[in-house]
Amino acid sequence: MRITSVQAWWVKIPIEKNDQHVSDFGRTKTFDSAILKIETDDGLVGWGEGKNAAGSTGQYGTLVHLLNHEFGPKIIGRDPADITFIWEDLYNGVRSNTAAAAGHAMPELARRGMTVAAISAIDIALWDILGKSQGKPIWKLLGGRKSDRLPAYASGGWAPVDTIGEQLSSYVKTGDFRAVKMRVGAMDGSPNVSAARVKAARAALGPDVDLMVDAHGTFTVGDARRFAHLVADCDLAWFEEPIIADDKRGTAELRASTHIPIATGESEATRYAFRDIAVLRAADILQPDPAFCGGISEAMRIGSLASAFNLKLAPHLWAGAPCFFSGLHICAASPASFVVEYSLGANPMIHDIVHEDLKVEDGKIAIPETPGLGLTMNEDFIRAHAVMP
Repeated sequence: MRITSVQAWWVKIPIEKNDQHVSDFGRTKTFDSAILKIETDDGLVGWGEGKNAAGSTGQYGTLVHLLNHEFGPKIIGRDPADITFIWEDLYNGVRSNTAAAAGHAMPELARRGMTVAAISAIDIALWDILGKSQGKPIWKLLGGRKSDRLPAYASGGWAPVDTIGEQLSSYVKTGDFRAVKMRVGAMDGSPNVSAARVKAARAALGPDVDLMVDAHGTFTVGDARRFAHLVADCDLAWFEEPIIADDKRGTAELRASTHIPIATGESEATRYAFRDIAVLRAADILQPDPAFCGGISEAMRIGSLASAFNLKLAPHLWAGAPCFFSGLHICAASPASFVVEYSLGANPMIHDIVHEDLKVEDGKIAIPETPGLGLTMNEDFIRAHAVMP
C-alpha cells in the first residue's frame, strides 16, 4: 500500500450570531482549522487535522500551503504504515537519513509550531488509514482501551458573574455532566472579577460537580497567585494555562504556591516540551492537543511521560472532528488519561463536518468501535466551507 495523494483545506465554518461567545480571543464568529485527506492506492482514505491557532480562531493559509506543497509531496509513494518514521523524517527534514542512522533527533531550526502542526495532521490521517487497513479502531492498535465509555467534562463558561451559574448549570443538564470548565483571566480584566465569577459558579453548581478554570495563559505569575488565593475555598479541580506557556519556571513557581492542581500543555508541541514541564514539576495534568503537539503518536508518548512522572493526561480537544476523535482513542488507550474535553460552545467543526452524532450521556462519551478514527466525513460540507486548497 502506498500514499497517492495528500490534500488539505482551510475550512472556515460560520457560527450563528446567537451562538457566538466572547473571550480573550475576541468574538468567535467562525470555527477554523486545517483539514487533511490522504488517499492510498488501495482506495483507503485517512483524515487528519492540524492547528496553528488558539481555540477555533486564526489564519490557516500557511499551514495548508505547507501540507499541500511541502510535506504532502514528501510522503507521496510512502507506505502509510510507516507512521513513526514518516513522523521522524518530517521532523528532522534534510538530516532525516543522518538522524535515523545515528539513532537520535537532528531536527531543522523550524522544529516546532507550524512544522509540528503539519506533522500532526499527517500523523492523525496515517493512523486513520492504518486502522481501516486492519479493520480495527485506533485504540486497539495502541494497545487496547480502559473502557468503552469515558467521563467527559463540559468546556465553556464565558458568562459574566450574574449569569455564569446559570450557564454552567445548563451544561450539567445537557449531558448530565459531573464536571464543567469556565474561562477566566484577561477577558475579566482583573483577578478579582475572575474570582467573583468562579465563586458564583461554585455557589450555583454546589459541591458535587467538579469545577475547572482556564486562563488561556493570560495571567502573570503574580496575578495567577492572587487569583488562586481568592478562590482557595472553591475546591477547583484544576487551574488551566494560568500563565504564558513560555514561562515554564513561572508555572512551576505557581504550582508550588497553591493547592489547586495545575494543568497545561495545549500550547506545547512534542514530547520534548512536555518533558521540560514534567522535570520542572510545573504541572499536575498534561494537556497535549493532538492537532498541534505532533498527532496521535506524540500524544501517546506524552501520555507515557505523564505516567512515568505520576501525572495525569487530559488532552486539549477544542477542535474539529479528526482531532476530537483522535483524543477519544488517546484517552481510551493511555493509562494516564482520566477525562475527555467536550466543547459546549458552538462547534460546527465537530458536529456538522461528520455524519456521526456525538453525545454525552450520564456524564460519559462512547469510544468509537469502527475502524480507524471511527468518523465519516461530510466532504460536501468541507468543500462548501473551504477557504483555500
